[in-house]
Amino acid sequence: MDYAVLSADIKQWGRELGFQAVGIADTDLSAAQGRLAERLGLGWHGEMDYMARHAQLRARPAELVPGTLRVISCRMDYLADAPGTVAAELAERSRAYVARYARGRDYHKVLRSRLQKLCDRIAERTGPFRHRAFADSAPVMEVELAARAGIGWRGKHTLLLDRAGSWFFLGDIYCDLPLVLDSEKENHCGTCEKCIEVCPTRAIVAPYRLDARRCISYLTIEHQGPIPEALRAPIGNRVYGCDDCQLVCPWNGFAAATPELDFQVRNGLDRASLVQLFAWSEAEFDERLRGSPIRRIGYERWLRNLAVGLGNAPSSPDVIASLKEKADHPSALVREHVRWALQRHGLAA
Repeated sequence: MDYAVLSADIKQWGRELGFQAVGIADTDLSAAQGRLAERLGLGWHGEMDYMARHAQLRARPAELVPGTLRVISCRMDYLADAPGTVAAELAERSRAYVARYARGRDYHKVLRSRLQKLCDRIAERTGPFRHRAFADSAPVMEVELAARAGIGWRGKHTLLLDRAGSWFFLGDIYCDLPLVLDSEKENHCGTCEKCIEVCPTRAIVAPYRLDARRCISYLTIEHQGPIPEALRAPIGNRVYGCDDCQLVCPWNGFAAATPELDFQVRNGLDRASLVQLFAWSEAEFDERLRGSPIRRIGYERWLRNLAVGLGNAPSSPDVIASLKEKADHPSALVREHVRWALQRHGLAA
């Protein structure tokens, strides 16, 4: 087997399957393991206990999938439209802001399917080989592996960056094939710190250092309990995730729109009002968001997030009526955030 030829072919097959970039990395993540241990020691992972439980497996691919020699890292773009500035995107405070990656179909399903097709194509050439594909679904250091595979470099916001921006998903294939390694890319962030300066909750505490407990994406998606009161106002109308650090990044000015129909906006999530979404019943939530990554947070946390958004929205009869309608909601979590929102508008619950 000529592994140099196979490595080149894998990249070509990946592009044919819709990946914008494919690279190959080794499994030595010893340097990253130390950085992960530091973050865990500081408690920056918040309630994401799985980060600590599987810390060793994250840094040792060959223990997660025995026999792994190489990791094939794949990038798929998801930007469906040309974004504006942070101010323009968030100007309509009565509108709900949903992170761009979550406006279309669940990326886990899309990436897993394509990664498996790439595995099948490799097997046609090599015969059966040991492998396992991951799409943000296991203890895998996607960003670290992608950087080692030459897909991009880690930005100061801790996301992977490339000259074509950062609006993309990452997926990995662990395999036992001795493929030819790619070289890492040079970091091109320079002295720019726009992502650090724009963060509404100051979650990026220093270049390349993120305290997830303050991150809006963590607070609106991973965090299960009440959102800390001091962080509710800075969240604004961001009800699922946050794109501020990407919107402000100069490299994203070169980002191209995705050709993937699965990542096009569904349910009008690029323009829906807070009042409109807050009025959804649980049955409507389940039905409308079937096949969406948003559905995994559940209806209760969806209402919690929207209540915070409504508390930060301009006062209007519709906003007040919407909040009062759920003031006696069965969920204590929802009631607490509705009460806070009504107080923001000068009213008692």
